Amino acid sequence: MRVDLFDFELPQENIALRPARPRDSARLLGVGHEGPFRDLTVLDLPSLLNPGDVLVFNDTRVIPAQLEGQRGQARIGATLHKRIDLRRWQAFVRNGKRLRQDDEIRFGAGVTAYAETRHTDGSWTLFFPGEEPVEVLLERAGQMPLPPYIAGKRPTDAQDREDYQTMFAAKDGAVAAPTAALHFTPRLMEALSARGILTETLTLHVGAGTFLPVKAEDTQDHQMHAEWGTIDAATADRLNAARAAGNRVIAVGTTSLRLLESAAGDDKVIRPFEGDTAIFITPGYTFRAIDGLMTNFHLPKSTLFMLVSALMGLDRMQEAYAHAIGAGYRFYSYGDSSLLLP
Repeated sequence: MRVDLFDFELPQENIALRPARPRDSARLLGVGHEGPFRDLTVLDLPSLLNPGDVLVFNDTRVIPAQLEGQRGQARIGATLHKRIDLRRWQAFVRNGKRLRQDDEIRFGAGVTAYAETRHTDGSWTLFFPGEEPVEVLLERAGQMPLPPYIAGKRPTDAQDREDYQTMFAAKDGAVAAPTAALHFTPRLMEALSARGILTETLTLHVGAGTFLPVKAEDTQDHQMHAEWGTIDAATADRLNAARAAGNRVIAVGTTSLRLLESAAGDDKVIRPFEGDTAIFITPGYTFRAIDGLMTNFHLPKSTLFMLVSALMGLDRMQEAYAHAIGAGYRFYSYGDSSLLLP
């Protein structure tokens, strides 16, 4: 499909630079297959679901993977986006053309890395010497890797260390938050439980590739970046049992959805999964594992807007986004949410 079909105009004032406070006070747009859109809040979520429905959360934890350093006199910026092994990460590098193999980059706070390998997409493998875990080094020298549409408008600050982390964050490795879950709070979880809504977790370490623009003119020419994820056997069994009983599995965020779909076969059975996924979901895709999606509002011509268009239909999502823009919904990572029920 032509990528320009997924374009739309978004006023700058609709881009959220800070999250709603409290988190669960964010707005929620209810989108069904047809009929009017519903202007709600995230606190309305329990009333929109049925007892026995299952919400699936991503328990990845965002690490401060944004680094600023020097190679000689040249300033180098690095955003780690995929772990290779204990001491190596693949990174998108700003000013990367100034790097040569084996160059040392000094990031301050006693943290250095060496440029090992340049990849065809322009990213680099960085090697961090020493005995301390790389995550410890990042806590010392790194910043939270806010999306470009926020970082370009204001500096990252201490508040982002809390704001850009979900209440489910448990397993280090993401360089972008699973933002749909940023809206959840203990009181909302209590209300969901009281309604009889079940919850499960999986892990997908979101990479910085999620922010990369689609440069191809046709979707079939776009190359997705791989991300690592895992679903254990017990979780897969419970999700399959819920669907077999006639209940819905609703992914909280596109990251949860993509991993569930990667783990499901053509028979619509979710199986244990561990490894990389580069699944690219566009209109025409047959969903195998999920019955709905809670997600924030995405960038024009992005792979994530293509995903929601695959779920609900491109025309329906263009209408929903036009409604959201006109009604003043806040977009992107710190913005409002939507519940998509095909």
